Amino acid sequence: MTIYPVIMCGGAGTRLWPSSRPARPKQFIPLAGNRSLFQETAERVAPLAGKDGKLVVVAGVAHREWLLDQLAEIGLKDRAQILLEPEARDSAAAMAAAALWTKARDPEAVNVFVASDHHIPDHEAFRQAVIEAARGAQEGRIVTLGVRPSEPSTAYGYISPAGPGLSAVKAFREKPDADSAAEYIAAGYLWNSGNFIVSAAAFVEELKARAPAVEDAARRALPAASSGHIAVLAEAFREAPKISIDYAVMEKTNRASVLAVDFDWSDLGAWDSIAATGEGEFGQHIYEDADGCLVRAPEGVLVGVLGVSDLAIIAERDAILVCDLKRAQDVKRLVERVKAGFPQHLDFERPKPEGLGAGARRFSDWLRCSALPLWSTIGQAEDGGFAEAIGKECRAVPSPRRARVQARQIWTYAEAGRLGWQGPWRRAVADGVKRLREAYLRPDGLCRTLLAADGSALDDTAMVYDQAFVMFALQAARSAVDAPQELEALAVAIRDQLIERQLPNGAFVEGGDHPYQSNAHMHLLEACLAWEEGGGDPTWGRLADQLASLAQTTFIDAEGGFLREFFEENWKPAAGEDGRLVEPGHQFEWAWLLVRYSRLRSDPNALEAARRLYAFGQLGVTERSRVALDAMNDDGRARGERARLWPQTEWLKAALILAEASTDSQRRRYLDGAAEAQRALWQYLTPQGTWRDKRLPSGGFIDEASPASSFYHIMAAFSQLAVADIEELGASDDLPLS
Repeated sequence: MTIYPVIMCGGAGTRLWPSSRPARPKQFIPLAGNRSLFQETAERVAPLAGKDGKLVVVAGVAHREWLLDQLAEIGLKDRAQILLEPEARDSAAAMAAAALWTKARDPEAVNVFVASDHHIPDHEAFRQAVIEAARGAQEGRIVTLGVRPSEPSTAYGYISPAGPGLSAVKAFREKPDADSAAEYIAAGYLWNSGNFIVSAAAFVEELKARAPAVEDAARRALPAASSGHIAVLAEAFREAPKISIDYAVMEKTNRASVLAVDFDWSDLGAWDSIAATGEGEFGQHIYEDADGCLVRAPEGVLVGVLGVSDLAIIAERDAILVCDLKRAQDVKRLVERVKAGFPQHLDFERPKPEGLGAGARRFSDWLRCSALPLWSTIGQAEDGGFAEAIGKECRAVPSPRRARVQARQIWTYAEAGRLGWQGPWRRAVADGVKRLREAYLRPDGLCRTLLAADGSALDDTAMVYDQAFVMFALQAARSAVDAPQELEALAVAIRDQLIERQLPNGAFVEGGDHPYQSNAHMHLLEACLAWEEGGGDPTWGRLADQLASLAQTTFIDAEGGFLREFFEENWKPAAGEDGRLVEPGHQFEWAWLLVRYSRLRSDPNALEAARRLYAFGQLGVTERSRVALDAMNDDGRARGERARLWPQTEWLKAALILAEASTDSQRRRYLDGAAEAQRALWQYLTPQGTWRDKRLPSGGFIDEASPASSFYHIMAAFSQLAVADIEELGASDDLPLS
């Protein structure tokens, strides 16, 4: 028997205002000791899963950072599978998602559903009760733990057991009034702790029978198996009926059982229960002739208490509660008045993340006013050659100059002109093309890879990667020159020479240390699609077909849906670490290209391949800082924490184009991903029009000049934004660079 604990992080803790707010509900606050209730719960249930077993945590998307930080503090982050709800739909849907996730991985598994905000000091007694209940769960029962009451309480629901020990449930009772609570105690009722132990298979079966709409929505919302240990449930989750597990299943099922337990338990639902623990005080306070009070205050605030008793005095930076502890259950009524008259004190103020539309407008301004002017003046010499880098002092850095950078900058300024930039884009493109033809093209028409700083040839190798970018640049540059047919002839000549070297499987051998690689083919496909869309001859389309087929049959792993970087001569994955390398940025970049290809060919297989690539690429997005990393292995594990600029732009492009190709329910998720990617990109851009390139695990950046090669990625991302249908941008509020 394998146990999968499920921690349910719902609930707002309204009666614990002003400390508990929607942005920071009570489960994430230390209320009875130094750990939060969520951390206490995780430590209590983790041993049930065994040394290497998984915890499942279900919570709202707004609580992602709380979960990651608090799990990391107690060393359990890597053992948790976190399922984030796009919208709270009560306990039935949350439990359904967790059970379905568990069942898909282990059909024999037993789930232990626990609330994240309960206080159970005796962890071992709780675990022993769960193990006993799990034996009943293996027989198909849904077992809840019924706590033997210490006193009549109106704060809890009640259960009537059919007998001692593990027995059937005779009846469930809602929270009673005081007289009914006393009658329940006399009749042998138990407190309903809200903990459930049930096999995942039995629970799913009951959901299908008793609440099929809940099961259906949760099943459709379930993340893919490769989505990593933190995943947002799909938009279908919003379609689940908003209903508690008690109403959806427990009051209807004939499987309900209860195990009576004797350990101390409290849901710490109000300030009186926290006072009763004796561990709830926080911050600085002074008592003088005061008794039985509970005081909590933020750092830097001193509370003096004089001549009163049995009060809760709860201070936060924007609100203070003074409450008779006997009336603690009524704080909820006070919160309703706060909600009506002072809503700003109902939640902590926090800046909302920048939306996609606002960020796009800021992006347009940054390009138009800063980046494009800088790189077309300081970043381009009088001879038309583009600089490799610009330093912090806004001076070009003398260094050898690569053909790919020259071609990329030509494309960047041609694209800026296409998008309406009023700066000297024609001059930048024309001078750049002239320099390309005079200095970089060899006598045979192919492009050498590198010039020395003085302009002399430094490396005459004709890399496939460089030829791809030259062809790509020549297509875009036709709008800036007097004889566009000459540029087309140059591109065709390069293409035809490459085709003569094409291998029987349609692949190309690259120069350098990795002759059998996918990356050079990606940019060849980009150039072919640009020429095909721009009216080039049919050979461009045929070559695009071969490259897209090669990607789907050879570069992309058929089972995992991810794209590898390096191969052997037989085009099987390279040996060792090279063969296992997966770059998140290239997953996104290939996804973007395959969506474009699928449009041209009406090819659903290419679109599905793009979606799988995007999903795998997201495994390389860090959980806390939300940036796309440089590299991971083919099992989805990160190789390091470094994150360069360019993967953020490819994430943005892929999310935007997939949103266009998706239904409404999927579209929102992709647009949310695009907004995250755009916010990640902004971490790299500087006001003067330069950028940082390499982000360190600490969040800082390597102190170095801005590489010109990134500008192509930045402009490509903006180009995709410029054509995106973003709700935040009005019909007349587009993104021109004019």
